[in-house]
Amino acid sequence: RGYAFFAVVSTAYTYSYEDQPEISNLFRIGTYHSIDLIPGGEENSWLISREWYLDPFQDSLNRKTLADDGIRRFVLSQSPRDFSGLSARRKKAVEYADRWAGAASGGGNGYAYNKKYPDYNGRGGDCSNYVSQILHESGFKTTYGWNYGGDSATRSWCNAAGLQGYLVYSGKARVIAKGTYNEVYKSAYKLAPGDVIAYQEKGKVVHMAFVSAQDSKGYPLVNTHTTDRYHVPWDLGWNDSDIKYILMKVNYPE
Repeated sequence: RGYAFFAVVSTAYTYSYEDQPEISNLFRIGTYHSIDLIPGGEENSWLISREWYLDPFQDSLNRKTLADDGIRRFVLSQSPRDFSGLSARRKKAVEYADRWAGAASGGGNGYAYNKKYPDYNGRGGDCSNYVSQILHESGFKTTYGWNYGGDSATRSWCNAAGLQGYLVYSGKARVIAKGTYNEVYKSAYKLAPGDVIAYQEKGKVVHMAFVSAQDSKGYPLVNTHTTDRYHVPWDLGWNDSDIKYILMKVNYPE
């Protein structure tokens, strides 16, 4: 006889830049683990027979090239930007994103999602649903094609490609750069808290992230669901050389 467990794991990481070792930057990643235990060979011992979870760094393991020295010098030369003039809508969006970061949050909500909305973990992923929630809670009104209800939502609300296309073609966002990391990393510094990044794999948008903060060098940080992320460097876990990024400025309502 064995046992099955479901565990929520929230892990905090810190990092510093080589020219600023005294300044620590913190981010959190939350993962959901399904674990099966079976009796071991010795009395009162147990063995893990199965563990399943989404590895937030899986894509990084396939990375073919590290950042070249020019990129390194550029990143180290940057400084935090002044975001004191962020609009009230953007501030509200960031507050919602941080509060409902799930397993990556500070635990104030029991590491849970907002039960007002459907949960798409286990149904293709919750990343786009999360970004849609953030935008809606900050003042964007639902439409016939972009809405939710009960335990379901429209494709433009809960699907990465659907949401990215909807935001652009509705005028709610505009693309400022698209391409590989080497092609867009400088443009990423034009993003501000409240903006959105889409991640493209083999020509298809497969993930969405919300820009929530910046680190000590002004590097954009994101929040996501599936895997849950809180203030994580925007390319971390999505930095295989085959990944392309779509950087979008969001046009918040007045």
